Amino acid sequence: MKKIFFGAVIAAILSASTSTASAQEPKTKLRPNQTLLLYPQGQSVNEGIAGGPIESNGLSGDETLTETGNLGNISDNARIDLYFPKKPNGQMVIVCPGGGYKYVSSFNEGVYVAEWMLARGITVCVVKYRMPNGHWRVPLNDVQNAFRYCRAHAAEWKINQIGVMGFSAGGHLAASASTLFKDEITRPDFSVLVYPVITIHRPLTHNGTRANLLGKDAVWKDRNKLVDEYEQAQREWDRLKEIYSLQNMVNANTPPTYIVLCEDDKTVPAENSLMYYQQLLKFKVPSEMHIFPTGGHGWGFSSEKYVGKGNDKFSYARPYFEQTLERWLSAQRSR
Repeated sequence: MKKIFFGAVIAAILSASTSTASAQEPKTKLRPNQTLLLYPQGQSVNEGIAGGPIESNGLSGDETLTETGNLGNISDNARIDLYFPKKPNGQMVIVCPGGGYKYVSSFNEGVYVAEWMLARGITVCVVKYRMPNGHWRVPLNDVQNAFRYCRAHAAEWKINQIGVMGFSAGGHLAASASTLFKDEITRPDFSVLVYPVITIHRPLTHNGTRANLLGKDAVWKDRNKLVDEYEQAQREWDRLKEIYSLQNMVNANTPPTYIVLCEDDKTVPAENSLMYYQQLLKFKVPSEMHIFPTGGHGWGFSSEKYVGKGNDKFSYARPYFEQTLERWLSAQRSR
């Protein structure tokens, strides 16, 4: 597929997206060096830049984009934004923004992350993955296809290490990539989880993440079925809740992991990160975790540079967070 084709398609996508909302640009001049559709011929054919989709997510209509960069209703137009530093250090991060599997926080947990990474010589791929809409395989399939594409071009880009980073529900997606990978190509070399959702079980899960990923409880509990069909559905539901409660899937081959969160997070309880970290310790996976007393949820990379002085509730801890993350990422390159 020629690059000019992708450019025309992406321009059309952005035009359709912004027509549905009063969207503003991110508070940075940074834009992707390249944007590629994961499935340029849609979901009806098994073709794409790294293999076709497993299934449709059932969504239709235009994407939506809010003033704060929350991008929603992503379906056929799932894509990756690629950012290349002037002096690559050999490391790449595939970024999974959060949004409860309802939208992608494309500014706070996307382009602002890329700007921070580029300043440190790290190549970045931000995945604008399809919303699951109850089709649980869909987001992970998109991220794994992003890994396949980036691995295939690693030598060209002077990349020798590719990790994953995720925020909130994107943290759940990054942890899924870190525990449910199919092979060495889709296995991240390291993982960064920022206030991640880990479990699907109540009461510690984030209910929106659970419902959007696996479908609403009422769908699974529907008794308007034959007895055998109902019992089969219950077994499948129980199986999926166990698999997507990702602390259950950690093993000795889970990649080295950095976790960061705030104790006062009312959206995703701190126990999510703690249970994942405990399993990392159990299997002797090299790990590091930082828990800050205040800051809540969703602070991402929206520093005062982007939101204005006094509007960054995580400002007191951000320099230390950035310092430890930079040190940890640097240490991974020497592993």
